[in-house]
Amino acid sequence: MLLTKNETPIMNLSTTRQTRSNFIRLLSGLSLEAVNHIPEGFNNNLIWNFGHIIATQQLLTYSLSGLEPQINEDILATFRKGTKPEKVHTTAELEGLKRLALTTLEQLEADLSAGLFKTFESYPTSYGVELTNIEEAIAFNGLHEALHLGYAMALKRAL
Repeated sequence: MLLTKNETPIMNLSTTRQTRSNFIRLLSGLSLEAVNHIPEGFNNNLIWNFGHIIATQQLLTYSLSGLEPQINEDILATFRKGTKPEKVHTTAELEGLKRLALTTLEQLEADLSAGLFKTFESYPTSYGVELTNIEEAIAFNGLHEALHLGYAMALKRAL
């Protein structure tokens, strides 16, 4: 969605929220073994992709704006770009990620409304897009999350 001069990036969060709801629905009913399994030909698993979208959103929005991410450092370290699944995650960890998937977007929306995002450190993505402001980061994040949802759909079919 393109923004006009008077619109805010909050409007872009509806698509991200729907992508996350779709991701949660994709994970529903799967065993812990299934979400942790790395199928032949893949580099990661369902839970890593899910945690990765949450960590990346925090890094693209909060960290690049000079603000503290709203999730703990362990989650960032486990799921950030360049990581891979290193352990079997528990049901509690999966449920925690499901909660964070929703609450982090609520917090981002509140923080955007409060005007907390005043600065932004330019960031060249591996996708070939340079992010120069919070609006671009939010728009790119939606694309990034949809990409990982598609990857997760392929992972689920490979189970």
